[in-house]
Amino acid sequence: MTKSGLFVIAAVAILTLLSLVYFALTVDSPEGTTTLVIEPPVSVVENSPAPSPSPAPSTQPNSPLPQIRLQPQQAPASVALSEPEIATLPEEVEPVELAPEPELNEDETNVIELPTLTDSDPFVFETLQTLQNGMALVNALAEDQIVRKFVVFVENISRGEFPQTGLPYKGLGQEMPVSEIDDNLFVMDQVAHSRFDQVVSTFVETDTDSAVIIYQMLSPLFQQAYAEIGFRNVSFDETLRAAINNVLRTTNMEGPYQLVKPSVMYLYADSSVENLAEVHKQLLRIGPDNTSALKAKLREFLTKL
Repeated sequence: MTKSGLFVIAAVAILTLLSLVYFALTVDSPEGTTTLVIEPPVSVVENSPAPSPSPAPSTQPNSPLPQIRLQPQQAPASVALSEPEIATLPEEVEPVELAPEPELNEDETNVIELPTLTDSDPFVFETLQTLQNGMALVNALAEDQIVRKFVVFVENISRGEFPQTGLPYKGLGQEMPVSEIDDNLFVMDQVAHSRFDQVVSTFVETDTDSAVIIYQMLSPLFQQAYAEIGFRNVSFDETLRAAINNVLRTTNMEGPYQLVKPSVMYLYADSSVENLAEVHKQLLRIGPDNTSALKAKLREFLTKL
């Protein structure tokens, strides 16, 4: 490019710069202070009110400057607030005064409603079955009217007697084994005592503390049955103690025992033995070993009665 061409380009640039300065000095400034803002792109805000239309851009005629928009100050956009949820207060309920529960003493909390005397068998047997050897004990007892039969049995023993019928336990169903010496003299075999081993063992193995508790629970029934046979003003507890003491006072006698049989029943050939109390003679039949075990259990029971 020639020097004359460069001079022409420089002259054009200088003239253009001077023209811009001239236009800038001759433009009237608007009255008052106005903020010139080039509006940025408007972002869409959810739930915001639609923006009010912007005023038309203010321009000067034949102005080479870019269009300029005057942005008036706007009030802050209102934010839609949801109405606060007001919780409903629960209705006040007047307190109800409850009647205080009656205080029960120890005796009242342990009260057990007993059946009638006549209908007492199922209750007695179910209670006895709670013992450690309860089933064996129930199987050894009479099947009906057990309370009445026990009371009659105890009353007889308290007088030294021994009833032949109406016993509170089941019969052995075995005849006394004897050896015949002659036509009218017999000797009781030693094995005769073993017939009572199972009955005595069942009684001895019964837990004493539990047996006493059951007896005390059934005491009203025993007392009622005792009144039925004529002892209305006598304590059955005292009669039971007397019966136990009668058994404990018996003395052991060594066999063998000679017997006679004038009729259906065997009798002791020795009159001194035959004249003993019936309860004493019954202890001779069960043998010395069973008698010792029975007495030991009765002493234990008597101390807790």
